[in-house]
Amino acid sequence: MAVFPLPPALRQALDLAAQAGEAGEVPVGAVVTDAEGRVIASGENRMRRDADPTAHAEMVAIRAASHALGSERLVGCQLYVSLEPCAMCAGAIAHARIDKLVYAAEDVKGGAVAHGPRFFAQPTCHHRPEVMAGPGEEEARAMLKDFFAARR
Repeated sequence: MAVFPLPPALRQALDLAAQAGEAGEVPVGAVVTDAEGRVIASGENRMRRDADPTAHAEMVAIRAASHALGSERLVGCQLYVSLEPCAMCAGAIAHARIDKLVYAAEDVKGGAVAHGPRFFAQPTCHHRPEVMAGPGEEEARAMLKDFFAARR
């Protein structure tokens, strides 16, 4: 089996996930890049710190990218995230018109891309990004497992 290097933006998302975990948040990080791969914005889970249930890493990164570009549309952009997005985040990805989503670990409980509602496969979904899953999965999964094991 061939091993491919992680895209730099996904490496950054995994590092942000680790920072979130150190801050007591569920370890999830996200990075938005432009079509050339330049980082536009990033985010990590901040729900507890911000007392905001919508402050998922993806939402934080998407908001920051929209502000940086001055547009609610992130056409040509890519989102790299350490964990499969939930339904809320998948909806934001579709509304932002993000071209490509790359996530590391699947989330069988809360994910909405390959699991649960399979948001982008729904006929009512008005935009479907290209999706790539799996790079960095072992690292992301281990980080999540260790985080939750320490709290049980």
